[in-house]
Parts: sequence; structure tokens; C-alpha cells
Amino acid sequence: MPPSTAGGSSAADASTQTIQLSVNAPAIQWYPGHIAKAEKALNAALAKVDLVIEVRDARIPLATGHPRLQRWIGSKPHLLALNRVDMIPREAREAWSAWFKHQGQVVWWCDAKAGTGVKQLQQAAIRAGAALNRRRVDRGMRPRPVRALMLGFPNVGKSALINRLVRQKVVDSARRAGVTRSLRWVRLGQDLDLLDAPGVLPPRLDDQQAALRLALCDDIGQAAYDNEAAAVAFLQLLVLLQAVPAAGVPENLLECRYGLPLEPLPNGAPDAEGWLRAAAERHTSGDKLRMATKLLDDFRCSRLGGLALELPQLPVPTGSGAA
Repeated sequence: MPPSTAGGSSAADASTQTIQLSVNAPAIQWYPGHIAKAEKALNAALAKVDLVIEVRDARIPLATGHPRLQRWIGSKPHLLALNRVDMIPREAREAWSAWFKHQGQVVWWCDAKAGTGVKQLQQAAIRAGAALNRRRVDRGMRPRPVRALMLGFPNVGKSALINRLVRQKVVDSARRAGVTRSLRWVRLGQDLDLLDAPGVLPPRLDDQQAALRLALCDDIGQAAYDNEAAAVAFLQLLVLLQAVPAAGVPENLLECRYGLPLEPLPNGAPDAEGWLRAAAERHTSGDKLRMATKLLDDFRCSRLGGLALELPQLPVPTGSGAA
């Protein structure tokens, strides 16, 4: 879903401004064979399920929305779970809740690691499938567990959510993309069967700004991008997001964490490459790649605090007096 543009511009536009990767960095593309194979198996799997639970990354809800999703699920019930809610500020959560409500979509906020919101998601899935069992009973058939497909981009937390629901590790889960490589059914009590599917991506990532956010959040294979170029782009993005209070980026974030402020170039743009060099000299014996990896890992592990890399542009309410 594209961000709404009703009501003119807002500070949240900063989260969608173009960030330039290094001219030496190739375009970000990643479509390994297991994803292509999994996509072919989805059609057969979708015929066997009652509803789809789509999982997205709360830090980048738009970038982790698959453009083919509606075509796949058709008229089946669809639950949207935004995982890693613990990694974004409360203000970002409220902004996205309002935005999705405006789109007519209910959001289920989850933290698979701590279990927050997981039980509520399970109950919503059972309720969504209740109509199926009512029809079965009306035809003289016995009720059966609701069958739900857990679908989403790589590394958004699908398998972790299933493990949390079952309260034991029944599917492999790790903080990297591409761990789940085949479809697998998991029985959750007498009410719900979950189908864990590998992460799916579009065959081609035409929106390179979305692809960059996937890379920064580790929701795409690390072979798809250059860590140094991604770290420089991340630094540039932090500067833009400082203008969006809900993003949670303090002005002195880098100085407090690494002892180095991000200074501007003569043209006013942030000297991201200069900061990376200086930080490498101070923290990684001059190794820029190690420093880039450290910076990205600090973000991905929330050591920089809760940060939202995307914010919605909400429509201006009628009668607000805005021009």
C-alpha cells in the first residue's frame, strides 16, 4: 500500500525522502532459489488454508508489504501483524495505527521475543476462522482447527511468532534472512493449525528506497548489499528522521553512543562518510567495514534505542484550517 498523500505534506515525508547509496554500490537485489521455490508452493498451500496472517516489520511496515499479497489471498480473511513493536517508539506505533485504520485495516502489534500481543493474534485468527466451522456444523460435519498461513518477508519474525504461540521451538528461527526454506504445518491446540512459510520477496526490488530499508533492518540476505554503503545511507537517513519526532531519533544520538557528532559538509549535507572514517579510527582500529557492521548491528539490536525508519503521512483532518 502506498502512503496516503491526502492533506498536503507533513514532517513524516522525511521518512520517505530519497537516500543515495554510494555510486560504487550496486543495486540491492536478492531472490534466492528457495524463495522462488516457496512462491510456487504458495498457490497449492493457499487452497488449503482458511486465512492468512501477514507479518511485517514494525520498523518498516510499508517496505515489508508484498505487492502480490492481495492477488494471492483473494477473498480469504487477512490479519496484519506488525512484529518487533518493542523496537519502535510509542508515537510511531500510534501514528501507524491511525494510518492503517484510515486504510480500513486492523493491526495486531506483536513482539515475538517477549510474547507481547501474541495471544491476542491467536484469538483473532480463531475468531476469523469461526465462520468456517459454523458452515461445517450446518452441513452436519464436525468442526476442525482453523488453518492459517503465516506469510511475510524474510526475517520479519514469522517463525519466532509460531514458536512463541506453541511455547516451544518447533520451527527454526534466527536473526537473519533465509532460515525457513520449506513449508511446515504446526498444530496449536485444538483450535488452530499454522503453516510456516519461507519469507517471500518480489522477484525484483524496483523500489530501491524500500530495498535499502530492508537491508538496514536485516530483512534481506546480507549478500545483497555492501555494508559500508548501507551504513553511510543509514547515517543520512538518521539526519532526515530527526525532523520526525515519532521516529525516535535524538539529535545527539551518534555523539552519545560513539562520542562523535555527525558534522555537515560545506553544502549542508551530512558528512556520513567522514563520520564513518572517524568512528572507525576510534572504535575499530581504522577498519571501516567493521565499524559499518557495528553501527548496523547496534541499530538491529536496539542498542540505539527504538527507531522507526518509516512513518506514515496522515491526511489532515477536515476543518483543521491547514492550507
